[in-house]
Amino acid sequence: MAFFRKSQEDEKPSVPQEILDLRAGIDKARLPDHVRPAAQKELERLERTDPSLPEYIIGLTYLDYLLSLPWNRYTDDNLDLQRAEQILERQHYGLHHAKQRVLEFLAVRTLRSHRKFRILIVDDEEMARSNMEHVISKEGYEVQTAANGLEALHRLQSETFDLVITDLKMEKLDGMELLQSAKQSSTPPEIILVTGYATVDSAVDAFSKGAAHYLIKPYKLDDLRSIVNRTLDKKRHAQFTRGPILCFAGAPGTGKTSIGQAIAESMQRKFARISLAGLRDEAELRGHRRTYVGAMPGRIISEIKNLNLKNPVLMLDEIDKIGQDFKGDPASVLLEILDPEQNHGFRDHYLDVPFDLSAVMFIATANVVDNLPSALLDRLEVIQFPGYTEAEKMEISERFLIPRQLSDCGLSDRDITFEDDAITTIIRDYTREAGLRNLEREIANVCRRLAFLHLLQGDRNTPAIVNSGMVAEFLGPRKYRHEIAEAKDRIGIATGLVWTEFGGEIIFVEAVRMRGSQQLILTGSLGDILRESAQTALSYIRSNAEALGIDPDFFHNSDIHVHIPAGAIPKDGPSAGITICMALISLLTSRPAKRDIAMSGEITLSGRILPVSGIREKLLAAQRAGIKTVIFPARNQADVESCSSEITKNIKVVLAEEMIEIVDLVLPVI
Repeated sequence: MAFFRKSQEDEKPSVPQEILDLRAGIDKARLPDHVRPAAQKELERLERTDPSLPEYIIGLTYLDYLLSLPWNRYTDDNLDLQRAEQILERQHYGLHHAKQRVLEFLAVRTLRSHRKFRILIVDDEEMARSNMEHVISKEGYEVQTAANGLEALHRLQSETFDLVITDLKMEKLDGMELLQSAKQSSTPPEIILVTGYATVDSAVDAFSKGAAHYLIKPYKLDDLRSIVNRTLDKKRHAQFTRGPILCFAGAPGTGKTSIGQAIAESMQRKFARISLAGLRDEAELRGHRRTYVGAMPGRIISEIKNLNLKNPVLMLDEIDKIGQDFKGDPASVLLEILDPEQNHGFRDHYLDVPFDLSAVMFIATANVVDNLPSALLDRLEVIQFPGYTEAEKMEISERFLIPRQLSDCGLSDRDITFEDDAITTIIRDYTREAGLRNLEREIANVCRRLAFLHLLQGDRNTPAIVNSGMVAEFLGPRKYRHEIAEAKDRIGIATGLVWTEFGGEIIFVEAVRMRGSQQLILTGSLGDILRESAQTALSYIRSNAEALGIDPDFFHNSDIHVHIPAGAIPKDGPSAGITICMALISLLTSRPAKRDIAMSGEITLSGRILPVSGIREKLLAAQRAGIKTVIFPARNQADVESCSSEITKNIKVVLAEEMIEIVDLVLPVI
């Protein structure tokens, strides 16, 4: 029966081709030391798994994903500062402070990249020191030598080195003792141990104490050169991560995202945008555990895989609109992602092995940073993106918006121009915003109407010059009016300035008195801060009634109702205290408040006016609404002086310390 007996080779099950491909991929991939054992262990488990089981597909997908990640793929940064400045100026008008801060950020990176690495070679053999010094100096590094470990230790205590190459066996102080001492310094260097007495125990001991590499004699000098270059390249990328995480804050349409794209273009890095608006599940950032077939990594790791580079520019958009519910707190995950002290070992739940995010350049954007958790805000350097003045909007429209919309509508080859009056009409009558989105939208509406007329009437009858009359015809009745300049002064109504996520805004505070039982009624979807401001204003008036010319018993058998219109919009913040107070004084003295005077400030019980934020945005809002006089706290004088003359054009700014100083200004005696 031996004729029918199969050989042992025939009895062995065949290895699936996908397993063979993964095994070859692991051998070929330059996986980090902490990742390769995990990949091999998963492959061994996969080899013992029945291919018909779901676990087999899960493991197969996981290993394929692991090998596809850019563990060692970087792009070289282009840190030409003049080129970066040209790109920013070419693509953006205005935003001088923001662009200056970005250029300073890039300048620091440029200086770091140009700094020569300092290397200390320690060996008690003069020939070995000379050979290593000769080879490594040719790579452009600054090299010094020490004849023994004790001399090297003295050098390390008085100087700073990026890398130390030391022999293991030396008199007085051996390489292992030098390694331990060097790693205790405030700026520890990388250590490469070289020895002719290599053992497994000494190698394990060296790596456990922080050695970057363990090189066995005899070795080739080319191998040493390669090890030094790899070690310092890794250190160079790590150095770039030290520094602030930029957060661009400002109203929608002010250029936050496009500035981030310009930074990536100037550095010649790949760019990706991740929107965090409404994100409530922390698994969106950290990934899902591999317990089912549909498990996926988080969005950070996914974008890095899609870009196939370890050092892209990732923009975390709308970071202030991140949510929180029973599925976890995504903001706490961002603490780890954005902290340079932690993100070098970021652990995605799907990968389950640390992935170094320190080479990624993160840029966050927000409308209002006040909503961010304090721990997260502490890791960000906030750069404010202010709103645009009317003159800046005119310039941006002529340079960027109109040419872009004419091109998008197929009219770039037609000789069509917009008169200044036409652009001004769009800005004043059809938009009221700090940014440019609605302005571009209305320009696009005009251009689409021009395209329609061109096809309907031909070249001869298509308008070549767009004037304000055509704008009114194309866009219909105007959407906004200068109600401040056109409105009458009225009793019990005061005009205020507030700062919202959409930029500066005008608000009206209305107050009426009626028979009642001494109640203060507050409506208009007010937050706790505004409610407290109203209570404070009423208490100030009651305690200073005689000085203000008000009957001390005005609240007896009366109710006072304070209302801020647009009740569907939530309102809060420490800016409307003096506006509420002025509306109440106007009501109780029967003196009408001037509608063309707007104010912003918080009031105390003693009548002092406290400083507020968003001065520039509030001035722009006043300018858009036709306000003639603006009242700010005296302690905001520096903020007012920092604003350009274009912003304060046609506006008189009054600075006040006490409430009593501005009563006669806002409420002229009849």
